Amino acid sequence: MASNKFRFLTITAVIVANMIGTGVFTSLGFQLLDIRSGFALLMLWAVGGLVALCGAVTYAELGAALPRNGGEYSLLRSIYHPAAGFVSGWISSTVGFAGPTALAAMTFAAYTFSALPISPNPLLEKALAATLLITLTTIHATNHRTSGGTQEIFTALKIIVIVVFIIAVQLFADSPQSISFLPAEGEGALLTSGTFAVALIYVSFAYTGWNAATYLSSEVENPQRNLPVVLITGTSIVTLLYLGLNFSFLYAAPMDALEGQVEVGAIAAQAAFGEAIGGTFGIALALLLVSTVSAMTMAGPRVIQVIGEDFPAVRFLGRTNSNGIPRTAIYIQAAIAMLFIFSTTVESIMVFAGFTMALNSFATVFGIFVLRWQQPDLERPYHTFLYPLPPLIYLTLTAWTLGFTLINRPVEGLFSIAIIVTGLIAYFITAKRQ
Repeated sequence: MASNKFRFLTITAVIVANMIGTGVFTSLGFQLLDIRSGFALLMLWAVGGLVALCGAVTYAELGAALPRNGGEYSLLRSIYHPAAGFVSGWISSTVGFAGPTALAAMTFAAYTFSALPISPNPLLEKALAATLLITLTTIHATNHRTSGGTQEIFTALKIIVIVVFIIAVQLFADSPQSISFLPAEGEGALLTSGTFAVALIYVSFAYTGWNAATYLSSEVENPQRNLPVVLITGTSIVTLLYLGLNFSFLYAAPMDALEGQVEVGAIAAQAAFGEAIGGTFGIALALLLVSTVSAMTMAGPRVIQVIGEDFPAVRFLGRTNSNGIPRTAIYIQAAIAMLFIFSTTVESIMVFAGFTMALNSFATVFGIFVLRWQQPDLERPYHTFLYPLPPLIYLTLTAWTLGFTLINRPVEGLFSIAIIVTGLIAYFITAKRQ
């Protein structure tokens, strides 16, 4: 009989795969438009890792104390008000997962075509992205064993290919760049500038997914014990891999070749190993994005599912098949992601989705102070390490990034706020019907 729970290894794989995706394989090209310091660029990823780790240890306490599927939706609903949870779920289901899922599929297609000796064709790229999404949606709408096994295999391959790529660049790069990763005089001021803060929103998008385990809390074996370890382990692994990858990209290829480009990994691979071997690595890096699409197709629909369970007016969203898989929610998220694939560009969604999801996580991390004040006697199997320092670091750096992003990219910021407002309107309509 198939188990109706996901193993520790599966949930760790979900976190790693959710995080390592479109962001790390595309955002360096956009960061290079404004920043040309090797030290500052690596510091972006180090600071992003610190923020994600502080968020993870905070979520670990919240998730262990309130172990239910749905991630921020369930946490904010319990901590603040059902309206806060609904808006969070609205964000997750419309932007938080569908957008990045589409972007990962689109980046997979872009990398694949960049490694093939054929002319780029936008329509074929979108068709390939859609095919990947449909295939993985079908797999994850079956049962826990098939779904979890698929995720573990693709995530293991992802880590192996990244580690091999990092080592190979150091050993075999044809013409390594003479770039310095040590701070030069005057570069310290860059780390406190608005330019650095806006660049962090790309990094924030790349690190999105460190909280993925909380979306599957009810389906984790022994969640009170496993969730904290999974969150911290997965985030730490990804931080190290991100630093290694971006060091390798900058070491292998000239900044001018990477600037403004989406498929920076493929460009770096071809610069390091030549067209033939580089093309092979480009295909391998494209395949890594399969696990990202897979992980988001697993985790995201659980938000839609719990909304259906909590609101009778949309009860159909919570339907599951005979194996306990939320098939309806999986199909709905896939349909939204399909709309993104055929109607959006990579950079605008990275900023928009990164800003919106950072707002969502900000409210959740702040919730640890609210929950400790409201329910001091609540059983907490895990207590945030060095509390209150991690949540304070997370809130400070995230607020700084959000503020400068709103000033410098007001269109994406205001669109994010509009999504929140429409979520509130949808809540009141749904609650009134209920």
